[in-house]
Amino acid sequence: MTIVPLSIASLRRALGEGWRLANATRLVSVGYAAIFTLGGMIIVGGLLSYAMSPFIIAAAGAFMLIGPPLLAGFFGIAQASEVGEEVGIGSIISGFKSASPSVWVIALVCALLFIIFITDAAILYSYMIGATPVWLTDHVPATSGVFSFLKWGIASGFVVALLLFCVSVFSVPLLCERRASLVGAVSTSVKIVFANFIPAMLWAALISSLIIGSILLLPLLPLTLPWLAYASRALYREVLPVA
Repeated sequence: MTIVPLSIASLRRALGEGWRLANATRLVSVGYAAIFTLGGMIIVGGLLSYAMSPFIIAAAGAFMLIGPPLLAGFFGIAQASEVGEEVGIGSIISGFKSASPSVWVIALVCALLFIIFITDAAILYSYMIGATPVWLTDHVPATSGVFSFLKWGIASGFVVALLLFCVSVFSVPLLCERRASLVGAVSTSVKIVFANFIPAMLWAALISSLIIGSILLLPLLPLTLPWLAYASRALYREVLPVA
């Protein structure tokens, strides 16, 4: 399997191609992303109703841990568009059907890391903020436990997210197209990240900041999620070109 070095120019080209494909498949892509936006609205609404607004940031970051397996649906849309087929709900289903069953192993790993992070965040929240209600409109004093919670929550989330990024950023696309076994896909993904560490970390920072920002401003998520999903596919195709 040929591996092309990753560069800053690669990131720009991937973002451009992702935007083009997101616009070409706008109706289905936005509809698919809207499913997760609705789930986000329910979670955010629940946290706000219980005056746990600082936990919203942790919940937004946690989405990054369950996002990778969802790429299969976007891959199905992209594949249908690429070959000139009609793009619809069937394309999303086809994306999951055509993916290697090993994708679900990655999904289980994502779920495990999600549970670990949310549990840690909940423990930090109960210890540093406790039952004190924190509404979205409250003026939070600098001495409150909110800033400590956010500081340590971001630190723990960073470690978990970095681990998952290295494992999944290129392995999930490889498994979606059945180009490698589970072990081969994961080892290839980790190898590419560490061989191209600076651009890979820039890509991770860009994706995480846009996704978390879009979750905090939920109407943006149906637009940014397809864009970044297709951009991730374009970057994978550039680094690991299909023969």
